[in-house]
Amino acid sequence: MLDNQVCKNIKMVLLDVDGVMTDGSIFINHDGEFFKSFNVKDGLAIELLRSYHILVGVISGKASVALDTRCQQLGFDEIITGCKNKLPALINICSKYKISADQIAFLGDDVLDIPIFEKVGLAVAPIDAHCLAIDSADWVSSLKGGEGMVREFADLLLTTQLNLPLKDVYKPLLDKIRLDDVATMEQ
Repeated sequence: MLDNQVCKNIKMVLLDVDGVMTDGSIFINHDGEFFKSFNVKDGLAIELLRSYHILVGVISGKASVALDTRCQQLGFDEIITGCKNKLPALINICSKYKISADQIAFLGDDVLDIPIFEKVGLAVAPIDAHCLAIDSADWVSSLKGGEGMVREFADLLLTTQLNLPLKDVYKPLLDKIRLDDVATMEQ
């Protein structure tokens, strides 16, 4: 379970990508282009968070055309890629959006993410994260990275933050679907 007060304070969710939104695999073709596999369940989680005015962003250690494409599709509020030291990026994001680090949830899976885990209000890891990341996390998903763990977290965050059953949390998205207002909705 997540702490109710911590959840109510969250204004932004930041994600690492490899090992969180993906299973960590990177496929490289003969031209050196990267390919990654993303879970559409996580894509809808981004839409759900944004429907409740929660900012969503990416701070990723790797940069690739595949990642840039996926980030653009999902319409992240903040996209930082190729960032090995993520802590200065976190500080800049806090300044830009006029929020404090304790108003941010960060989803990460490796030792590069631990310095951010130590600063944010809510540190989250997939079940297959590095053991040190798991030890530093406030909450560990029951799912592996790339298998819908972002969606699992978004569902839990919002049901806790809003004190609503899951069915009611999804009402804004379901209403958009029923009204065929899905042109901007991405999975």
